[in-house]
Amino acid sequence: MPIVLIHGWPGSFLEFVKISDLLVNPGGHGGSDADAFHVVAVSLPGYGFSDKPREPGFSPERMGAVVATLMKRLGYERYGIQGGDWGSVVGRMAALDDTPHVAGLHLNFCTAGAPPGTAGANDGIPPAQLARVRERQAAMQNELAYFQVQSTKPQTLGYGLNDSPAGLAAWIVEKFRAWCDCGGDVERKFTKDELLNNVMLYWVTQTITSSTRIYFENRVAPNPPRKVEVPVACAIFPKDILVSTERWMSAQHNLVRWTEMPRGGHFAAMEEPELLAEDVRTFFRPLRRF
Repeated sequence: MPIVLIHGWPGSFLEFVKISDLLVNPGGHGGSDADAFHVVAVSLPGYGFSDKPREPGFSPERMGAVVATLMKRLGYERYGIQGGDWGSVVGRMAALDDTPHVAGLHLNFCTAGAPPGTAGANDGIPPAQLARVRERQAAMQNELAYFQVQSTKPQTLGYGLNDSPAGLAAWIVEKFRAWCDCGGDVERKFTKDELLNNVMLYWVTQTITSSTRIYFENRVAPNPPRKVEVPVACAIFPKDILVSTERWMSAQHNLVRWTEMPRGGHFAAMEEPELLAEDVRTFFRPLRRF
């Protein structure tokens, strides 16, 4: 079964090095060969080895259309999607725009808020889920300066980061430290090689500016509410930067699977590849047909 893996910022397709073989060759890791995938690990427009958009308007929706076109050009008539961070947003857009060809959407970054204007939006939600939402919101209060800058002045920021490898490394690695389930010790989850490989991918391709443009484009793009009709799964990692509740996600998605992980943070495919791979395999198992 084909599956496209979609990264976000400040990650890259390198996030999928650990998880790819778990999905391609489950039999070699104690699983069943019947759960094997053909993995397509994309590099989003403006990131790494992909071209830099040279015109305004490359919003997540437009990137979703690019992903759908890519899968069609590769010859896949039906495929699954997995994404975290911006990959969850781009994947959602691909599922909305290419519904007939998308078997299912697996997300490890589920951020739907309470439906606007809905009385009693919190009624019936398990207290533990609401407590986790509030805890993550509180934890992120001092972590959002990057978001404001990249949503409003990505070009200005980019000149500085593209001029200094030390500045670029600090800007990116700080996010890996703050957003992982590592208690402030980034090397508990990532090796120096893993961190520097990701920074180097941005540095040698000079894509830090083009990569952060997605924040600006998402802010200015029209985004009318639409419900995702394909089957959707949410894997909730407790130290992700933001989380949702099962009820809120169900209001906007055809949610059929909700998994609360015992550990892990924002970079799930790198931090906890075995947990994520097993959830992906389990979700797609009943959706396979050839």
